[in-house]
Amino acid sequence: VQLQASGGGLVQAGGSLRLSCVASGRSFSMYDMGWFRQAPGKEREFVAAISRTGSSTVYADSVKGRFTISRDNAKNTVYLQMNSLKSEDTALYHCAADRNNRPLSRFMEGSTQATIDAWGQGTLVTVSS
Repeated sequence: VQLQASGGGLVQAGGSLRLSCVASGRSFSMYDMGWFRQAPGKEREFVAAISRTGSSTVYADSVKGRFTISRDNAKNTVYLQMNSLKSEDTALYHCAADRNNRPLSRFMEGSTQATIDAWGQGTLVTVSS
């Protein structure tokens, strides 16, 4: 699978953005999907993940209650709705696809990043204060 992320941009603190990640191929529904981000000078970190059917989601504590991950398997697309944005949300956001059958919480484990099946190219989110 190949992933193409979009939707990043410049927004004021308190504003909203919606990121999209479109997957090529016909096997999108076989992948759990996640969003990660990397701020300047920092390591890439987990943001949110969603199961194959969309029935389960997990979030990093830093975005819980502000971000919502969703997917549309008919459109091969996963979304990240980001509300109440803060300056610390500024980062390059990557979508990721993973077919591992372990529980969705595996996305929170740092070691999972090394085994992700596919990464999108990243879309930049800049939040001005």
